[in-house]
Amino acid sequence: PLCILSVGIQASLRERGLDNHAKVAVLGASGGIGQPLSLLLKNSPLVSKLSLYDIAHTPGVAADLSHIETKASVKGFMGPEQLPECLKGCDVVVIPAGVPRKPGMTRDDLFNTNASIVASLTTACAKHCPEAMICIISNPVNSTIPITSEVFKKHGVYNPNKIFGVTTLDIVRANTFVAELKCLQNQLEFPQDQLEKLTARIQEAGTEVVQAKAGAGSATLSMAYAGARFAFSLLEAMSGKQGVVECAFVRSDVTEVPYFSTPLQLGKKGIEKNLGLGKLSPFEEKMVAAAMSELKGSIKKGEEFAKNFK
Repeated sequence: PLCILSVGIQASLRERGLDNHAKVAVLGASGGIGQPLSLLLKNSPLVSKLSLYDIAHTPGVAADLSHIETKASVKGFMGPEQLPECLKGCDVVVIPAGVPRKPGMTRDDLFNTNASIVASLTTACAKHCPEAMICIISNPVNSTIPITSEVFKKHGVYNPNKIFGVTTLDIVRANTFVAELKCLQNQLEFPQDQLEKLTARIQEAGTEVVQAKAGAGSATLSMAYAGARFAFSLLEAMSGKQGVVECAFVRSDVTEVPYFSTPLQLGKKGIEKNLGLGKLSPFEEKMVAAAMSELKGSIKKGEEFAKNFK
């Protein structure tokens, strides 16, 4: 039945002109996000080749996934010497590599470890698959996207329309939390006090999961879902589907900072159009203004790190 379902989905995609033979790489495929993300990608008819990389355990993850009766062939690569072959010919690269958040960790703590990991991996991408779409999950995204951009600039292959900070989990959480309240209230607008509580919960949802797991992990499963959702939207747009819109943290002139997360119309070559912020309420305007100082600092920190990275 699963095989029949996959064939049916593939036939439906072909009817819509969306037949795809994409090669997708996951860098950090053995980790808490990487494994479920790889499973979701393996299950998609949009993926024909799944290339998995990590510094340990990847052959086992690849062997396990390769037994699933879906279209994508799976191959595991382990260690820096195998990374070039992993990336060769990739259309999309998704990077969840790095350390997860633990109780008490700040974004600065994450930066100190993840910045060098992202810089090393994106250097390999710039060398071995410079035309691929690069989707960064590794936190802090406010800094890892500027790092990625600067790395690609160094190698003379920078295209801002192909570098994405995956912020989809914020959208997924907002949709979920709003839906929970809508079911209770049957209305789209919220009083100010409830709006403030809802916004705070969305902002602190990662901490909610870290605390609930009591030191045993972070938001790995929901992040894997969100990363897969973004990758699927990107692959559909690359295959010719029209009207695909997802939010991501990208190079932008929408606000006073050079990177910002907004809805993007996706197409065959990445970003077709940045749809901007739209009309904001006074509360939303205040929230955007409050974010500027932290964003400027995080972006600058990432850019300076990349310029000094060797």
